[in-house]
Amino acid sequence: MKDCEYQQISPGAAPPPASPGARRPGPAAPPGPGPGPPPPASAPRWSGSGSGSGSGSIGRRPRRKWEVFPGRNRFYCGGRLMLAGHGGVFALTLLLILTTTILFFVFDCPFLARQLTLAIPIIAAILFFFVMSCLLQTSFTDPGILPRATVCEAAALEKQIDNTGSSTYRPPPRTREVMINGQMVKLKYCFTCKMFRPPRTSHCSVCDNCVERFDHHCPWVGNCVGRRNYRFFYAFILSLSFLTAFIFACVVTHLTLRSQGSNFLSTLKETPASVLELVICFFSIWSILGLSGFHTYLVASNLTTNEDIKGSWSSKRGGEASVNPYSHKSVITNCCAVLCGPLPPSLIDRRGFVQSDAVLPSPIRSDEPACGAKPDASMVGGHP
Repeated sequence: MKDCEYQQISPGAAPPPASPGARRPGPAAPPGPGPGPPPPASAPRWSGSGSGSGSGSIGRRPRRKWEVFPGRNRFYCGGRLMLAGHGGVFALTLLLILTTTILFFVFDCPFLARQLTLAIPIIAAILFFFVMSCLLQTSFTDPGILPRATVCEAAALEKQIDNTGSSTYRPPPRTREVMINGQMVKLKYCFTCKMFRPPRTSHCSVCDNCVERFDHHCPWVGNCVGRRNYRFFYAFILSLSFLTAFIFACVVTHLTLRSQGSNFLSTLKETPASVLELVICFFSIWSILGLSGFHTYLVASNLTTNEDIKGSWSSKRGGEASVNPYSHKSVITNCCAVLCGPLPPSLIDRRGFVQSDAVLPSPIRSDEPACGAKPDASMVGGHP
């Protein structure tokens, strides 16, 4: 098994035709000279319950896959943007950043630009736009969600698992072992997604999705942090550290210059906005700097937060320490592999159309599941 390599299914693949004796359910067709042409195999499913009339499926809007997505994510702009189910903490993050920066530009930058240099507002503007860009990319990007197994794939896997049981009283194994760079890695079975999780994949209980190279779920950015958005997350916290430290130093300089020749307390009373910025930056800079340092260590070691907390490659839980099979034994190589590698495509076709119910094959009474059709709630591979 290769690390992080998946087979994508074409969303337009047509299922096998139904048996000749099968009859399509629905209202009886009006009499005519002969039967009309069959519906196209790739016809999209139309939304709405239908009223039983002969034109009940005409003129309805086709349903896209983001509308029936099985996870707890929220989608915007027709499925182009996605967030976690809760967005209150993410809105608080935006509010804090925007409030602090706007107050700084309005009440501190004019004074500092006149007294010191015009470079202060320019540097602050560059840092602010970089922070907002990385934050929005982290929040609205697919973190690396893996599509859930289809009915056919889940049934085939369950049958394969049942065949591995050696006796009637022993439950079949729900783990598999693969060799990665000389290290044995266990793959756990996900009962929700009905598949063995690939290496470094974990199921997020908040978003209810299996995320590739799962790092953690961050409510401050309103999304999971995984393989496809970790570099944006790291750039966000790193640039936010610089912006917070820069605003904090500039506000202190502003208050110091204004208090020359007067009482410092009277200066604080004259500039309440600067005091508010100072309080916000003081209480947030320590956690942001600590988070940046922690993730810098993870990037240099090619680890994830999930692996570090669980102690997967250390003796944190009292077990025997093992070597991290994903590390390249070099800090520079690890940083390049995590931050500069090619960005993989999204595996969920959230902008695709749901396949029509009219072309689904009739039920087959046998032990083997019908593999031609794909259920509405399943997400096939591909990127929007």
